[in-house]
Amino acid sequence: MSMLLNPTDLVHSLDILMFVAACIFLMSGFPVAFTLAGIALVFALLGHFAGASITLAALLLRIFDQMTNEVLVVVPLFIFMDVVLERSRIAEDLLESMGRLFGRMNGGLALAVTLVGTLLAASTGIVGVTVVTMGLMSLPTMLRNGYSPVLVCGGIAATRTLGQIIPPSIVLVILGDQLANAYQKAQMEMGNFAPDTVSVGDLFAGALLPGLMLVSLYIGWQMVVVLIRPKAAPAMVSEDEDLPKGEILSALMPPVVLIVAVLGSILAGIATPTEAAGVGAAGALLLAGNRLATGASRAVRIAFA
Repeated sequence: MSMLLNPTDLVHSLDILMFVAACIFLMSGFPVAFTLAGIALVFALLGHFAGASITLAALLLRIFDQMTNEVLVVVPLFIFMDVVLERSRIAEDLLESMGRLFGRMNGGLALAVTLVGTLLAASTGIVGVTVVTMGLMSLPTMLRNGYSPVLVCGGIAATRTLGQIIPPSIVLVILGDQLANAYQKAQMEMGNFAPDTVSVGDLFAGALLPGLMLVSLYIGWQMVVVLIRPKAAPAMVSEDEDLPKGEILSALMPPVVLIVAVLGSILAGIATPTEAAGVGAAGALLLAGNRLATGASRAVRIAFA
């Protein structure tokens, strides 16, 4: 028993215990912000009383280091872009247009949800608020048209993961920052004071092909299900006229513009992820203004020029 209560062993196990506690509290329904902040504070106190070298000065320096990290500025900018697309109903228009375009074919609505999720993931780096919007809009329509609940819920949930791998991705931003710091520290300890670290842009370039492969696998599986069980994803019965090409272009252009502005500038080496996220946030505001405000198209054209 004395070995189990050894303070040294407790300090070495705090990271695992902290991860387990965070998972338990998050799955129990506690708010994310209070859960993460509270667990971090509690385990910091536990580590202090267990003998870990945790000082207030070190905590303040760590907070200051994170606040002055230019790479992590990408995170709130991407979240802001996602919220703007959701609030301005650009994502809703895109999903509605895609649904009407593919809805008359078997599995068309499921295909539309996957394609819309891919476009939003490639333009904002996070599919959080928008995937909730897609679920609220597409789930009742797909179930009403006789789609299998398993296929519907699985497709919407799987689309949620695309924002984590398709660049620009917030997860890749945080991972790239941590990898760069760890690699730089290791190289400096070895005597190399000018290491060539892995950048966030390198991670974006490396994750692009796997992300597109994942989208292809999602679409391929949906098509296989449609071929094997056509009744699981029937065509949508609609008496609407064919969707005009102008409406399709107006729905597709906003996310395409954001993809080119954000991802294209990063992969081409024109801008850093932080700069590209700033441009993307400004572009999202301009697109939202063009979508919501009457007569704003002239101001948007002037701003882009």
